[in-house]
Amino acid sequence: MATDVPDHRSISRKVGQSPRTRCPAPFLSKTYDLLEEEEERAGREAAHDSCGRRIVSWNAKGNGFVVWSPAEFSELRLPRFFKHNNFSSFIRQLNTYGFKKTESKRWEFQHEKFQKGCRHLLAEITRKKCEPSAFPAYLKASKENPATATEENNCLLLMEENKKLRKERVELQMQIAHYKTLEMKLLECLSQYMGDHQSKVRRLC
Repeated sequence: MATDVPDHRSISRKVGQSPRTRCPAPFLSKTYDLLEEEEERAGREAAHDSCGRRIVSWNAKGNGFVVWSPAEFSELRLPRFFKHNNFSSFIRQLNTYGFKKTESKRWEFQHEKFQKGCRHLLAEITRKKCEPSAFPAYLKASKENPATATEENNCLLLMEENKKLRKERVELQMQIAHYKTLEMKLLECLSQYMGDHQSKVRRLC
Protein backbone atom coordinates (compact mmCIF):
# COMPACT_ATOMS: atom_id res chain seq x y z
CA MET A 1 0.00 0.00 0.00
CA ALA A 2 1.48 3.28 -1.15
CA THR A 3 1.85 6.06 1.37
CA ASP A 4 1.96 9.77 0.61
CA VAL A 5 5.43 11.05 1.40
CA PRO A 6 5.65 14.82 1.71
CA ASP A 7 7.92 16.51 -0.84
CA HIS A 8 10.59 18.29 1.21
CA ARG A 9 11.42 20.58 -1.70
CA SER A 10 7.80 21.72 -1.89
CA ILE A 11 7.74 22.32 1.86
CA SER A 12 10.91 24.38 1.75
CA ARG A 13 9.44 26.50 -1.04
CA LYS A 14 6.32 27.17 0.97
CA VAL A 15 8.31 28.01 4.07
CA GLY A 16 10.55 30.45 2.18
CA GLN A 17 7.66 32.01 0.31
CA SER A 18 6.70 35.50 1.45
CA PRO A 19 3.04 35.84 2.42
CA ARG A 20 2.81 39.02 0.34
CA THR A 21 4.98 41.14 -1.90
CA ARG A 22 6.43 44.14 -0.08
CA CYS A 23 5.78 47.48 -1.77
CA PRO A 24 8.39 50.23 -1.71
CA ALA A 25 7.72 53.36 0.33
CA PRO A 26 5.87 56.09 -1.63
CA PHE A 27 8.75 58.52 -1.06
CA LEU A 28 11.21 56.13 -2.73
CA SER A 29 8.89 55.41 -5.66
CA LYS A 30 8.25 59.10 -6.26
CA THR A 31 11.95 59.93 -6.11
CA TYR A 32 12.70 57.13 -8.57
CA ASP A 33 9.88 58.31 -10.88
CA LEU A 34 11.25 61.85 -10.71
CA LEU A 35 14.66 60.69 -11.87
CA GLU A 36 13.22 58.51 -14.63
CA GLU A 37 11.10 61.40 -15.91
CA GLU A 38 14.16 63.65 -15.87
CA GLU A 39 16.08 61.00 -17.81
CA GLU A 40 13.35 60.87 -20.46
CA ARG A 41 13.30 64.67 -20.68
CA ALA A 42 17.08 64.73 -21.21
CA GLY A 43 16.72 62.10 -23.93
CA ARG A 44 14.13 64.17 -25.78
CA GLU A 45 16.28 67.30 -25.54
CA ALA A 46 19.28 65.39 -26.87
CA ALA A 47 17.21 64.11 -29.80
CA HIS A 48 16.33 67.71 -30.72
CA ASP A 49 19.92 68.93 -30.25
CA SER A 50 18.83 70.97 -27.27
CA CYS A 51 21.44 71.87 -24.64
CA GLY A 52 19.14 72.40 -21.67
CA ARG A 53 20.79 72.50 -18.25
CA ARG A 54 20.22 69.47 -16.03
CA ILE A 55 18.41 70.04 -12.74
CA VAL A 56 18.70 66.50 -11.34
CA SER A 57 20.00 63.25 -12.81
CA TRP A 58 21.49 59.86 -12.10
CA ASN A 59 25.23 59.96 -11.59
CA ALA A 60 27.61 58.52 -14.17
CA LYS A 61 27.60 55.02 -12.62
CA GLY A 62 23.85 54.92 -12.04
CA ASN A 63 24.32 54.06 -8.36
CA GLY A 64 23.19 57.45 -7.07
CA PHE A 65 21.79 60.78 -8.18
CA VAL A 66 22.85 64.42 -8.21
CA VAL A 67 20.74 67.54 -7.63
CA TRP A 68 22.60 69.99 -9.86
CA SER A 69 20.39 72.99 -9.13
CA PRO A 70 18.73 72.88 -5.69
CA ALA A 71 16.82 76.12 -6.32
CA GLU A 72 15.21 74.90 -9.55
CA PHE A 73 14.78 71.41 -8.12
CA SER A 74 12.77 72.84 -5.21
CA GLU A 75 10.72 75.14 -7.38
CA LEU A 76 10.07 73.00 -10.46
CA ARG A 77 10.48 69.33 -9.55
CA LEU A 78 9.52 68.74 -5.90
CA PRO A 79 5.95 70.12 -6.21
CA ARG A 80 5.28 67.74 -9.11
CA PHE A 81 5.84 64.65 -6.97
CA PHE A 82 5.56 65.82 -3.36
CA LYS A 83 3.29 68.14 -1.39
CA HIS A 84 6.06 70.63 -0.67
CA ASN A 85 8.99 72.48 -2.23
CA ASN A 86 11.37 72.26 0.72
CA PHE A 87 14.79 70.95 -0.26
CA SER A 88 15.87 70.42 3.35
CA SER A 89 12.80 68.25 4.03
CA PHE A 90 13.61 66.18 0.95
CA ILE A 91 17.16 65.59 2.22
CA ARG A 92 15.91 64.62 5.67
CA GLN A 93 13.65 62.02 4.07
CA LEU A 94 16.60 60.62 2.13
CA ASN A 95 18.59 60.31 5.33
CA THR A 96 15.65 58.58 7.03
CA TYR A 97 15.95 55.80 4.44
CA GLY A 98 19.72 55.51 4.78
CA PHE A 99 20.94 57.58 1.84
CA LYS A 100 24.43 59.07 2.17
CA LYS A 101 25.74 62.35 0.79
CA THR A 102 28.85 61.24 -1.07
CA GLU A 103 30.30 64.50 -2.42
CA SER A 104 31.27 67.60 -0.47
CA LYS A 105 30.96 70.11 -3.33
CA ARG A 106 27.66 68.94 -4.80
CA TRP A 107 24.38 67.38 -3.68
CA GLU A 108 25.01 63.74 -4.63
CA PHE A 109 23.29 60.92 -2.73
CA GLN A 110 23.70 57.15 -2.84
CA HIS A 111 22.07 54.04 -1.41
CA GLU A 112 23.19 50.52 -2.31
CA LYS A 113 19.59 49.55 -3.14
CA PHE A 114 18.73 52.70 -5.08
CA GLN A 115 20.16 52.16 -8.56
CA LYS A 116 19.27 53.07 -12.12
CA GLY A 117 17.33 50.28 -13.83
CA CYS A 118 16.76 48.38 -10.56
CA ARG A 119 13.36 49.57 -9.38
CA HIS A 120 12.67 46.16 -7.82
CA LEU A 121 15.32 46.86 -5.18
CA LEU A 122 13.32 49.76 -3.75
CA ALA A 123 11.20 47.35 -1.69
CA GLU A 124 14.34 46.31 0.19
CA ILE A 125 15.00 49.85 1.46
CA THR A 126 13.60 50.34 4.93
CA ARG A 127 13.13 53.40 7.07
CA LYS A 128 15.67 53.90 9.85
CA LYS A 129 14.58 54.37 13.44
CA CYS A 130 14.42 58.01 14.43
CA GLU A 131 17.38 58.86 16.61
CA PRO A 132 18.93 62.19 17.57
CA SER A 133 22.04 61.26 15.57
CA ALA A 134 20.06 60.20 12.51
CA PHE A 135 20.20 63.62 10.87
CA PRO A 136 23.35 64.28 8.85
CA ALA A 137 25.83 66.91 9.95
CA TYR A 138 24.98 69.21 7.05
CA LEU A 139 21.37 69.45 8.29
CA LYS A 140 21.90 69.21 12.05
CA ALA A 141 21.10 72.41 13.95
CA SER A 142 23.84 73.84 16.10
CA LYS A 143 22.74 75.11 19.51
CA GLU A 144 26.00 76.94 20.04
CA ASN A 145 25.89 78.75 16.72
CA PRO A 146 22.44 78.89 15.06
CA ALA A 147 23.87 80.49 11.92
CA THR A 148 25.68 77.24 11.10
CA ALA A 149 22.37 75.42 10.75
CA THR A 150 21.50 77.18 7.48
CA GLU A 151 24.93 78.27 6.28
CA GLU A 152 25.90 75.08 4.47
CA ASN A 153 22.36 74.43 3.31
CA ASN A 154 22.11 77.86 1.65
CA CYS A 155 25.68 78.10 0.38
CA LEU A 156 24.99 76.16 -2.81
CA LEU A 157 21.78 78.08 -3.39
CA LEU A 158 23.72 81.36 -3.22
CA MET A 159 26.35 80.02 -5.59
CA GLU A 160 23.61 79.01 -8.01
CA GLU A 161 22.03 82.46 -7.83
CA ASN A 162 25.44 84.08 -8.35
CA LYS A 163 25.98 81.93 -11.44
CA LYS A 164 22.62 83.06 -12.84
CA LEU A 165 23.47 86.71 -12.22
CA ARG A 166 26.81 86.33 -14.02
CA LYS A 167 25.04 84.73 -16.96
CA GLU A 168 22.50 87.55 -17.10
CA ARG A 169 25.32 90.10 -16.95
CA VAL A 170 27.03 88.51 -19.96
CA GLU A 171 23.74 88.51 -21.88
CA LEU A 172 23.18 92.19 -21.06
CA GLN A 173 26.70 93.06 -22.19
CA MET A 174 26.06 91.29 -25.50
CA GLN A 175 22.80 93.21 -25.95
CA ILE A 176 24.55 96.51 -25.20
CA ALA A 177 27.24 95.72 -27.79
CA HIS A 178 24.52 94.86 -30.32
CA TYR A 179 22.66 98.11 -29.70
CA LYS A 180 25.90 100.12 -30.00
CA THR A 181 26.51 98.53 -33.39
CA LEU A 182 22.99 99.48 -34.48
CA GLU A 183 23.57 103.01 -33.20
CA MET A 184 26.74 103.37 -35.29
CA LYS A 185 24.93 102.14 -38.41
CA LEU A 186 22.06 104.57 -37.83
CA LEU A 187 24.51 107.45 -37.39
CA GLU A 188 26.26 106.49 -40.62
CA CYS A 189 22.94 106.38 -42.48
CA LEU A 190 21.90 109.72 -41.01
CA SER A 191 25.25 111.30 -41.93
CA GLN A 192 24.98 109.98 -45.48
CA TYR A 193 21.40 111.27 -45.76
CA MET A 194 22.37 114.73 -44.48
CA GLY A 195 25.27 114.87 -46.94
CA ASP A 196 23.04 113.95 -49.88
CA HIS A 197 20.41 116.46 -48.77
CA GLN A 198 22.94 119.31 -48.57
CA SER A 199 24.25 118.46 -52.04
CA LYS A 200 20.73 118.70 -53.48
CA VAL A 201 20.17 122.08 -51.77
CA ARG A 202 23.39 123.46 -53.25
CA ARG A 203 22.40 122.33 -56.76
CA LEU A 204 19.00 123.99 -56.41
CA CYS A 205 20.60 127.25 -55.36
